[in-house]
Amino acid sequence: MAERTMSVQRLEQIRQTIRRELDRTVDFWLKHSHDTEHGGFFTCLSRDGQVYDQLKYVWLQGRQVWMYCRLYQTVPRFHRDDILQAAKAGGVFLRKHARRTIFSECFYILALDELSRVTDDKHMQVEAEQMMEQLVHWVQKDPSGLGRPQLPGDTPSSSMAVPMMLLCLVQQLSEGRGPQAALKYQSVGQWCVEQIVQHVQRKGTAVLENVSADGAELQGCAGRLQNPGHALEAGWFLLQYSSQWDLQDLQDTAISRFIEGPFQSGWDQEHGGLFYFLDVDGHCPTQLEWSMKLWWPHCEALVALLMAYTQTQRPELLERFTQVYDYTFKHFPDAQSGEWFGYLTQEGKVALDFKGGPFKGFFHVPRCLLMCENMLDQILLQD
Repeated sequence: MAERTMSVQRLEQIRQTIRRELDRTVDFWLKHSHDTEHGGFFTCLSRDGQVYDQLKYVWLQGRQVWMYCRLYQTVPRFHRDDILQAAKAGGVFLRKHARRTIFSECFYILALDELSRVTDDKHMQVEAEQMMEQLVHWVQKDPSGLGRPQLPGDTPSSSMAVPMMLLCLVQQLSEGRGPQAALKYQSVGQWCVEQIVQHVQRKGTAVLENVSADGAELQGCAGRLQNPGHALEAGWFLLQYSSQWDLQDLQDTAISRFIEGPFQSGWDQEHGGLFYFLDVDGHCPTQLEWSMKLWWPHCEALVALLMAYTQTQRPELLERFTQVYDYTFKHFPDAQSGEWFGYLTQEGKVALDFKGGPFKGFFHVPRCLLMCENMLDQILLQD
């Protein structure tokens, strides 16, 4: 009984820390990232929030609009006019200026759909759905519209990132909109799941980032590439989908192949934390930053492990969640200026001290903290 009480106390402490960290993260971006003159958001922010580059990346603009909207409509303490107005202004900037590629397109859809929910703008919702139809056409039938023509001699391949993002959009567009919306995107969702699962290779022991167009292992470095954080993110996408459609086999696959396996192989036994890239055959990866510890894989691990626990109640998953939590909250948050550092050395020292850049914006950290706070609320409510 005492051990159980201590476990509850530990989870309550984690929940309170996550809640405070989410508040600090939101405050950092509200204070430093808004371009009040030209619109949109600055994402290249130094440690203390100073803008060091005024370039605005479409996919990060879309992510920030989505994140503001999700906070505004789901968390009472963030149901504030300043957050709503920032989201609206970001949406105006996106619709006026966005020039898109496939991933920018995805976050454009996410942003518009979520903004349509908080503003009740049906035209915006229709625009998001129409863009989704175009994106599905480009991905499944005619990729020429994506602006990435295949070069002569290229081996046709499938990157896990594409079906993952489409599955994320399927969940976004059907969430809370009833059975008709769910059925509308069911076939696309099934296609995404099939494509993602093809990346499980080596008799189920590895998730490879790139496979051939027909789901076979590719030769060379690209074919051997593993990205533990990406596999973990795919794992919780699959868990959400399996829960929506009550697919027990898919839940088992998500946990064993995409969460437990990549976590075990990706964890640095010497220094702690998740490697960025690995080579499935143990060669040194060609990516120069392969051994670094980045913010977003740890965010995805926290979400994936806690979600797996909430669906199964398996205690070892909760133990792994606290293992990642301990490493993450020891190394990434900046007690001095707020928000998180993004790039650590293998040993866990800060390598780059900026808070935002071309790839790090207002998304992975607050999404992770929001989702974990919500899941911990549910777990502790049951206790």
